Amino acid sequence: MEEILKILKANGVFFLATTDGTAGRVRPFGFAEIYDGRLYFFTGKDKEVYQQLVAHPDCEICSCSPTGQWLRVRGRAVFDESKEIKKQIFASMPRLLELYKQGEDDPRGAAFYLENPEAVMMDMQGNFRKFDI
Repeated sequence: MEEILKILKANGVFFLATTDGTAGRVRPFGFAEIYDGRLYFFTGKDKEVYQQLVAHPDCEICSCSPTGQWLRVRGRAVFDESKEIKKQIFASMPRLLELYKQGEDDPRGAAFYLENPEAVMMDMQGNFRKFDI
């Protein structure tokens, strides 16, 4: 899991794919963190991505490196309302406090992790690596 987080952070922006009814939706994300052995993300409850994950929790992340490798991580979004994870998220990315001024007490913030994640890394030369998570 640490290696996956390292790749996501090194690449900066990654993309989260969700389902909106029968259509796919993709948007950029920039925050990921490991807590209690799980890969966590953060969004706002007022965003479409939150509603989509609540309705259809199966999702996938894709991140591409400047050297032409891409990492895909899929799983089932599970929301975690604990103050402990939110506290760690705001400590890890204080910039989020500009949007969620009450920090871990802000009811608009939503932390989630991927349950039963599967991760693979590939490149244009056909190299393939499955991560043991």
